[in-house]
Amino acid sequence: MTNISFTDLLKSVQLLKGIEDYGLKEPTDIQKKCIPDILNGLDIVGQSQTGSGKTAAFVLPLLEKINLNLQNVQGLILCPTRELSIQVVNDIKKFSRSLLGLQVLPIIGGVPGREQAEALNKGVHIVVATPGRLVDHIIRGQIRLESINYVVLDEADKMLDLGFEKEVVFILKSLPKKRQTIFFSATIPESIQSMSQKFQHNPIHIRSENSLELKPKIEEFIYESEKVKDSNEILKVKIHTLLRILQQHPSPSTVIFCNQKLTVTEIEKVLIENEVSCSTLTGELEQVERDKVIALFRNASLRILIATDVAARGLDIEHIELVVNFDLPLQPEIYVHRIGRTGRAGRTGVAVSIMNPGEELKVNAIEKYTGNIFNRGKLGFKNQYGLNSTFQSAKMKTLHISGGKKDKLRPGDILGALTAQPNSIESKDIGKIDIQDRYSFVAVATELSDIAFEKLKSGKIKGHKFQIKFVK
Repeated sequence: MTNISFTDLLKSVQLLKGIEDYGLKEPTDIQKKCIPDILNGLDIVGQSQTGSGKTAAFVLPLLEKINLNLQNVQGLILCPTRELSIQVVNDIKKFSRSLLGLQVLPIIGGVPGREQAEALNKGVHIVVATPGRLVDHIIRGQIRLESINYVVLDEADKMLDLGFEKEVVFILKSLPKKRQTIFFSATIPESIQSMSQKFQHNPIHIRSENSLELKPKIEEFIYESEKVKDSNEILKVKIHTLLRILQQHPSPSTVIFCNQKLTVTEIEKVLIENEVSCSTLTGELEQVERDKVIALFRNASLRILIATDVAARGLDIEHIELVVNFDLPLQPEIYVHRIGRTGRAGRTGVAVSIMNPGEELKVNAIEKYTGNIFNRGKLGFKNQYGLNSTFQSAKMKTLHISGGKKDKLRPGDILGALTAQPNSIESKDIGKIDIQDRYSFVAVATELSDIAFEKLKSGKIKGHKFQIKFVK
């Protein structure tokens, strides 16, 4: 299967153009294995890890099958988190740029349900949803289900781990019985096998050779935190260990994973005291705030993101150089999901974990599961290296523009406004441009951010004035 190309797998010229524009060169292992069977209408249980290309494996066949002339929901993709839902929607939009008229809608929490209901009433081809919000729309009769013939449970194991089994079962029972049902999961526990038996018809089990894609690209280190006599000092001492790790493994893009929100808050407080560029991502954030934090981290306006496992999946960042497990995860599978944020797309990455005294069994379980042995190095003494500018200063600053897709703004409009004379800013000093429905973000090199602010504030974008402010 090594010589298979996308032209061998797909027929739609428009879709193939979208793949080329997206930048995909050749299909990954999971795409080669899944796409033909999905196009043939078979039910699939696909097992693959983060970074294997599994989103395209189920999105591309759906886009090939969709009937653009039918203004009803035909494809449904269930995701465990809002972040993953948004990522899948963005991938669909990128692949389908040449499929004129395609309508895709995220149905997630943190966004007014009324707006989602109005969009459904106007006509949507594909819905990407979190289970709780979708159940609410079904109960209220705001979504028509009779035309849905293609259903995907993305990261099904995570969905059940988060307690959505009741909602998922309700949704699957509410859908037409004549449909294609696809499960994608990093692991296949008994709960997934049981659900497959109930809701799939003669499913084909497909597993990607993800070990070849993951292991060579990530260096894995582990350091033991100091022993303490007073249990009240454990967190304080462990944060000091974290600071030494950040000194020894400098990185411009770092995610720190914690098991509890309280730990996230305490780490953020210490890093801010050390003037480190950081922010947090936890389940309690409203959607607008989450979008802001992820946009800042993605465009290099933040150096460190401290997160609970809500960010372990669905965090769409091109290049994260360092992942730190401040807390060892509760299951080895979660460890793999976490470190899968780095070492992607052929790049190398570093994953560092902190082990409390007495956690050897957890470490052994992770090593057995991954087949890798941790590098057990020694940390430099306290403040030996110092928290250098890599962590303390951000490369970019982000501007908020009070206009977005609803105002017909495109990235090229914002880029054009910044690069126009007078006081033009070179395109190399302009970072990611992220356009939402009612607002937009643009990253600009820190040293030129004041010039960019004044330029946009005093000028116009696409002939209109917008409010401009720095995002903090």
